[in-house]
Amino acid sequence: MIRLGQSAVLLTVLALVGISSTVTPTDLSRRRTETATFAAGCFWGVEAAFRQVKGVTDTTVGYMGGTMPNPTYEQVLSRKTGHVEVCQVTYDPTQVSYEKLLAVFFQLHDPSAYNPDGRDLASQYRSVVFFHTAEQEKSAAEAIENLKNSGKFNKPIAVAVVPATEFWRAEEYHQRYDEKHGLKTCRIAS
Repeated sequence: MIRLGQSAVLLTVLALVGISSTVTPTDLSRRRTETATFAAGCFWGVEAAFRQVKGVTDTTVGYMGGTMPNPTYEQVLSRKTGHVEVCQVTYDPTQVSYEKLLAVFFQLHDPSAYNPDGRDLASQYRSVVFFHTAEQEKSAAEAIENLKNSGKFNKPIAVAVVPATEFWRAEEYHQRYDEKHGLKTCRIAS
């Protein structure tokens, strides 16, 4: 009978489940992501822009901030649920900072417009930073203060900064909508 050392057993188990022997459990624990949630008008374009940012590992569009559980797109459009169309961004903080994501967010829309989205002026399109941590809240507040002091806008900054609430994933046909339909979107510098 052959006895394998603990390292050999671990490598054998990893190989059996399809994980390369060069990946160790400590490597896996270093791969940490964080979540950011932004509302800046119609979520299709917001998602497409964030997908271009180096360090963003995933995006999902959905609804946040309302009162109805698991709302549908049609219910959100009715403006009776209180939800906002959002893009939830999963990112690697070793590759992109939250401050960089905020900069992208502010490039996507006019932060001085209330309920902006081009021709569409509706409450589900309002501009919101939903923060997940105290650090995100602080960074968003600082970014808004810098915008106010920049003199770039003639009107007050209308971006709300509020705690993240339950995220409701939008219907599948909304996910990566621009990509699925070959729509062109603006390029964001990464």
